[in-house]
Amino acid sequence: MLNKKDQTSILVLSTLSMIIAFSVWSILSPVAGKIQEMYGLTGLQKSILIAIPVLLGSVMRIPIGILADRVGGRKVYVFTMLFLTLPLIGASFTSSYEGLLFCAFFIGMAGTTFAVSIAYVSRCYPPEKQGLILGIAGIGNLGTAVASFLAPQIMNLWGLPWMFRIFAFAILIMSVIFWFGTIELAKPKEGKTLKQSLEVMKNKETWVLSGYYFLTFGGFVTFGIYLPILFQDLFHLDAVQAGGLTGIFVIGATFIRPVGGYLSDKFGAVKVLNIVFSSILFTSILLALWQGPLLLFMAECLLMAIMLGTGNGAVFKRVAEVSRGNMGAVTGVVGAAGGLGGFFPPILLGIFKDYLGDYMLGFVLLSLFALVCLVYNSDKIRTIFTAKKQGGVSSLS
Repeated sequence: MLNKKDQTSILVLSTLSMIIAFSVWSILSPVAGKIQEMYGLTGLQKSILIAIPVLLGSVMRIPIGILADRVGGRKVYVFTMLFLTLPLIGASFTSSYEGLLFCAFFIGMAGTTFAVSIAYVSRCYPPEKQGLILGIAGIGNLGTAVASFLAPQIMNLWGLPWMFRIFAFAILIMSVIFWFGTIELAKPKEGKTLKQSLEVMKNKETWVLSGYYFLTFGGFVTFGIYLPILFQDLFHLDAVQAGGLTGIFVIGATFIRPVGGYLSDKFGAVKVLNIVFSSILFTSILLALWQGPLLLFMAECLLMAIMLGTGNGAVFKRVAEVSRGNMGAVTGVVGAAGGLGGFFPPILLGIFKDYLGDYMLGFVLLSLFALVCLVYNSDKIRTIFTAKKQGGVSSLS
């Protein structure tokens, strides 16, 4: 086990790095309205632009998580941050929607830092602290709020190109600080082959947790990147006002995540998730029925933020319990599912808006998915599931 100083450095710098990376990952959403005006985009085109980084950032979590297990989290983390400077600088020089879409795809690599951070930090702490510690590491999601607050203001002051360049400079500086401020952890005595790492995908519990994270983290990402649009469309706020209110949602969901992990350490993740899924079901029905006035809508969103953040912490308490030496691989799979949960809904919301004129159906689908997760997670269903596994969770090692 590492000494306390090294543990703290890794936890703090991993979290700060993920904040910067996630601000890059979310950079397009707060300014999507302005970009839509610049290029004359439809609602669907705008939705694709803000969702496309989520696609690569989700799918690539699987190989990046496995790579972090095998090569080391420190090296992979720094390489990923350095790579991100390239599409950011490229985006600052593009003058077309197609060029911006191309750069946005590779900006999606910022989302893979989640898998690296969780795998890296997890190895520094004992099992009984995993819920709380991984919840703290997950505060890196705060980067979505940073983008919501800063991106519109930087764009208003210096224009779209300099917005990308400033974020590129920030992540470059963070990569240097991270490299000199952390150490590489010792590799496991018995390294796993790629085939052994991918064995986690054969385990049912991996896919159950992936479904849960598709809901909780996917919901967080969807609200984080689409709330600015909802605030502007439904309540006619400007980009800065919409970004500020979205930042409140993201901060609430982010800082409650360690609480979800702590409660799961104390009471068990299954019990916490039952409450989370029930509350998401209730809140999404409210959002489908009542999307105004602004104060009511914001209250509904804050309740959703609390539940999604708590659920994120609880899910990764379960991931730590079942991963057993394959933390990067399991985090990659579950994290990819969560990221994809933030990719498809914004596109659907754009389609619903273009063809139905409102967003109600999106909230209805959210409530239905929460109901499915709640039913499966109920004690009765889980008793049947674990009985098939002869009284315990099967190993993912």
